[in-house]
Amino acid sequence: MVEVVRRALMEGKCSVPELGAVAAGTARDLPFVLVDADGCEVGPVSAYLRDLMLGDASPLTCRSYGFGLLRWHRLLWFLQIPWDKATEAEVAALVGWLREARNPQRLRKPDGASPPPGSVNLKTGKPSLREGYAPSTINHNLSVVSGFYAFHARFGAGPVVNPVPASRGRREALAHRSPLEPTPVFRRGRLRQKVPVQAPRSIPDHLWDELFAGMGCDRDRALLEFYVSSGARASELLGVGLDDVDWSGQLIYVISKGTRIRQPVPASPNAFRYLGSYLAADGLPDPGQPVWRTRRGDPRPLTYWATAAFSSGPTTSSARTGPCTTLATRRRSGWRETNGSPSPRCRRSCDTHTSTPPVAT
Repeated sequence: MVEVVRRALMEGKCSVPELGAVAAGTARDLPFVLVDADGCEVGPVSAYLRDLMLGDASPLTCRSYGFGLLRWHRLLWFLQIPWDKATEAEVAALVGWLREARNPQRLRKPDGASPPPGSVNLKTGKPSLREGYAPSTINHNLSVVSGFYAFHARFGAGPVVNPVPASRGRREALAHRSPLEPTPVFRRGRLRQKVPVQAPRSIPDHLWDELFAGMGCDRDRALLEFYVSSGARASELLGVGLDDVDWSGQLIYVISKGTRIRQPVPASPNAFRYLGSYLAADGLPDPGQPVWRTRRGDPRPLTYWATAAFSSGPTTSSARTGPCTTLATRRRSGWRETNGSPSPRCRRSCDTHTSTPPVAT
C-alpha cells in the first residue's frame, strides 16, 4: 500500500496534506520551530535547528531549514513512517512529489496579476518562475534532510544509513582541494536536479532611463541610485540611519547580511544629492530610526515590500519595463557594470567609484 502511494505522489496523482507549520520560537537560540498538526513542537527538528543556530547561522537560515524539514515531515506523516525509519525510497518520493506538485508561493497573487509561469519578459529577458518547485529548491531540500540525519547520526539516533544519497567521488575530491584551484566538475549525486547556469541579469540603458524617469519623488530616486551604485542588499540599505551616512566620504555604513558587521559601502554622488533633497523636503528622522520612511500618514520605516511596490506599481515606468524588473536585477546591474566595463548609465551614476567593488555583497 505504501508503495502505491509513493508511486501516486511521484506521478502527481495525489498530494501531501498541508499539516503542521513553521512557527516563531520563544527562545533566542531557536527563532523558529516546527510544529505538527496538533500544534506540538517536533523535538528532533528543534534539536537540529538549535545546533544550526549555535554555528552562528542567520535566523532566516533557521526558517528556511524549518520549511525544508516541514515538507519532509509532511511526507512522512502522510506515509505513516517514523522519521527514524526513513529510507532512500521516501527521499525518492519527496523528489518526485516536489517535481510534480504546485508551489503554493506561486498562488499569492490573484489571477492575471503575474505573467504566465515559465514565460520570459521580452524587454528584460528575465524568465518567470514555473508553477512547481525549482530544481535549486529541491536540491536545497535534499541538503537540509541530509544534514538533519547526519546530525542525529552523531548521537546514534535515526537510521543507520543516511537516506539521502551522496556523491562519494565528489566529496573525496573536494575534501583536500585548495580554494585557489578551479572547482572540478562531477556527476550529480543521485536524485539531485540539474540546475541551469544562467547569465547574470542587468537592465539595459534605455530601460534604466525609463525606470528612473518614472520615480515620483526624491526619496525614490535616492533609493534607486543607492541600489544601483552601492550594490547593497535591500535589508542592508533599508536599515541605514542618519549616523550611517558619511557625506564627505560618500559612503554609507550597512550591517552586512553575511557577517552582520557594520561595513562601509561607496555610492554615487547622485545618490547623496537626491538623499539630501529628500531629507530637506521631508525632514530628518528621529534618533535611531532609519533614513527611509513612508510619506503617507505617520512616518514609518520603509519595508522591502513597500520599496518594491513604489518601483513596480502602475504609476511608474515599470509598467513599461515590466514587472520582471526587480530590485535584485537593479542591484546586479550596478555591481556588474561597476566591476566590469561601465556603460554610459553607470558612468553617469558612479563617476567617482567606477573601480571600487562594493564591500557588502
